[in-house]
Amino acid sequence: MSKVAHFFYIFVLSAIVITVFIAITYIGFPYYRLGIEDRFFHPDHLSLKPSGIWGHGLGIIGSVLIIIGVGFYMIRKRFRAFTRVGFLKYWLEFHIFLCTLGPILILYHTTFKFGGLVAISFWSMVAVFLSGIIGRFIYIQIPRTIEGRELNLNEVREMKSNIGENIQKLITLDDKSYNIIVDSTKKKVELYHKNFIIRYIRKYRDDMKTLRNVKAVLSRNKFTKARQKPILDLVKSDISLNRRIESLVIMQDMFKYWHVAHLPFALVMLIIMIIHVAVTIVFGYRWIF
Repeated sequence: MSKVAHFFYIFVLSAIVITVFIAITYIGFPYYRLGIEDRFFHPDHLSLKPSGIWGHGLGIIGSVLIIIGVGFYMIRKRFRAFTRVGFLKYWLEFHIFLCTLGPILILYHTTFKFGGLVAISFWSMVAVFLSGIIGRFIYIQIPRTIEGRELNLNEVREMKSNIGENIQKLITLDDKSYNIIVDSTKKKVELYHKNFIIRYIRKYRDDMKTLRNVKAVLSRNKFTKARQKPILDLVKSDISLNRRIESLVIMQDMFKYWHVAHLPFALVMLIIMIIHVAVTIVFGYRWIF
């Protein structure tokens, strides 16, 4: 998938989620904003209540989307027979899409009224959703191949190029300017601190300073913005790779711990969801079937 196609793919998925959320909110807001007792007298109560034609439908569709999103992604990830069926990162993005849209529909299915065993499933779903956002952040911090496989530390280090040689291929500089740029991209030992947050802040400030120094050197040498761009892109790429090398082990450990929290909540949510569906069928709620 090309960058343009991937951008369009993400745009369409995001647009669907946003459109559905706005549409349901617009249609149901006059009903959902009422108190529990007052909703009974609203003209849309019979259709929007959890057992109504629309409310029940939202719950069913939302549940199906979550089951598909979780099930297909797990199958693609766990079974070798499906390893060649699309890149894993595209499956992950589709998993995120379905597991974002599904909870939105279920939220409106509940009409914002939670209680009993179902409340445990709902709040487990919320925990899964929120932890999924955190997991996505951690996931993108770990360098991967285009297929989605994690790169180990040695593979990431091999990606680092000699920035000095690349600069010399792009432009001609005097020795002083050249040394300033190369020295500014080197690691600063004094930035290290045992506290990860302090170390990150120090490193971020130093990276911004590096970019300012490189821009200043290029400006003094009267390079236009168009000629400065490839050099700045090269420096930014080197900075980004340095950050990933420093945080790789930490992020991989965090991802392992994240699974410990994410998976149990997902299992609780799915088990109680199945129980809830079974109970509704036993009590005769059939929707349109």
